[in-house]
Amino acid sequence: MFLNSYRRSVGRNSASSSSLSRSSSHALPMRQRGSALIIGVFVITVMFLLASALINIVEDGDTGLTQEVWGTRAFAAANSGADAALAKLFPLNGNAGACLASDVWTPPDVTGFHACSVTLTCTAYAVDTVTQYRISSKAVCESGETRVSRKVEVEARGN
Repeated sequence: MFLNSYRRSVGRNSASSSSLSRSSSHALPMRQRGSALIIGVFVITVMFLLASALINIVEDGDTGLTQEVWGTRAFAAANSGADAALAKLFPLNGNAGACLASDVWTPPDVTGFHACSVTLTCTAYAVDTVTQYRISSKAVCESGETRVSRKVEVEARGN
């Protein structure tokens, strides 16, 4: 007797649960139709944000590389300007050189030096019986919105 009542209760619950599952199984796809659209919009938004972040990273890398290239050109122009000032100060023919307080060196018209200008200053001072010179060379290279400057100082001793 106890066994029969148990079967009846299990039978009733299983019958009622199967009818619920049937009605629920038809209702779930109707509810889930809009969720796929929301998930799709979310995925597209996330992909857009990732793409825009990647574009910003690439642009920053390009700007950094441009600054580095122009900085190297300005440094080379400043070094060349200091070399030119030393050549004026100590000419190879043995004549007396000139230490000009302010001078401009025009870089040659070659690929690495285009759009660069170099200003030179020379200061002479005596220490005991020796004349010492301080040459300062400042190069400015610019292109569009990019402007880079480098400064080189050289010290030399005369007779």
